[in-house]
Amino acid sequence: MQAALGKTLKKITTASAGAVVAGLFAFGTPSASAATAAAAPAAAPARAGLPRFGQSGDAVKALQQALVAKGFTLVGGVDGEFSPRTRATLRNFQSVVGFRATGRLDLRTARLLGLIPANVAATSATVPATTTTAPAPTTTAPAPTTTAPATTVAPTTVPAPTTAPIAWSVEMLPVFGARGEVVSALQNALIGAGLEVFGGADGIFGNATKTAISKFQTARNLAANGALDAATAIELGLLPRPVLAVTIPVFPVRPACYFIDTWMEPRGADRKHEGVDIIANRGQEVLAVADGTITKIYTADTAKLSGNAVRLTMGDGTYFFYAHLDTFAPGIAVGSKVAAGQVIGTVGSTGATTAHLHFEVHPQGGAAVNPYPIVKAVDACKK
Repeated sequence: MQAALGKTLKKITTASAGAVVAGLFAFGTPSASAATAAAAPAAAPARAGLPRFGQSGDAVKALQQALVAKGFTLVGGVDGEFSPRTRATLRNFQSVVGFRATGRLDLRTARLLGLIPANVAATSATVPATTTTAPAPTTTAPAPTTTAPATTVAPTTVPAPTTAPIAWSVEMLPVFGARGEVVSALQNALIGAGLEVFGGADGIFGNATKTAISKFQTARNLAANGALDAATAIELGLLPRPVLAVTIPVFPVRPACYFIDTWMEPRGADRKHEGVDIIANRGQEVLAVADGTITKIYTADTAKLSGNAVRLTMGDGTYFFYAHLDTFAPGIAVGSKVAAGQVIGTVGSTGATTAHLHFEVHPQGGAAVNPYPIVKAVDACKK
């Protein structure tokens, strides 16, 4: 019989032997099971029952509601999905309260959010089950019959995040390498605008935030430099739009086009740029930005700098100067009455330049003002 048993054991492969050993441990004594559990990472029982990234259900909703109750913005609202946006908000909360911003719901974070009572041991922490979380083991202490009230978390141990809105100014716009609440607010604004900030609102102005800003700037027809300048902050809603000296109902060029703020940039040795250059293809239509009268016309044979150009004047004396036109529209002459949106010419390159429209604004006939915010308010280049 021993000889037969020996032959049988020789037939067992290495893989099947492993299975047999695993079976022996599975049906071993309670002391062996306890030893195996003790060898597992300590963090595993500490997070038992807490929702994880990618899960959904009531436990995730409870987490989201707790974050919102603490004054943190949750893009997409309380939807019960532990998505990248929920993880980003959780990171933001952890950073503000001084925890390591992992984006994982650990026991300490759950306590601060009021998801579990402050005196619950690590091995018995439970929250409402998610759709993918396994049922709690029978050795876990039974959950209380009623949800623990938020007042069970001692208020003196919960650092309350700031809920007051940030009073933004140009001087406080964060730069690359900055950290803190202002950077988190910037990141949340980018996320709210539909941009992905890798790592979420972690309060660190690194390459991820710079990349997101560049993508936002490209989408909004801004200079894509990755820096939070005043124009970008205005488009993100962080800074208020300036009160404009003049407003126009119509953009001066048919799409597609492109422009950036080049006000007062040097032009040659003795000039500064007093307009905005709207880059477009030759022949694209140029439009009257407001009702008014054509009060002056320049031609390329006499006006070497501006080339073909017109001056459109409103009733209060405010005038708009259009330069480098390729052609004038039929019927456009000094004294012509035009309506907002009417075609007055086409984009060109007269005046020895590349194809674009040079556009100036002169309130009440005075000195030129920066036209960039005026045309940006009605930007139609990508429409």
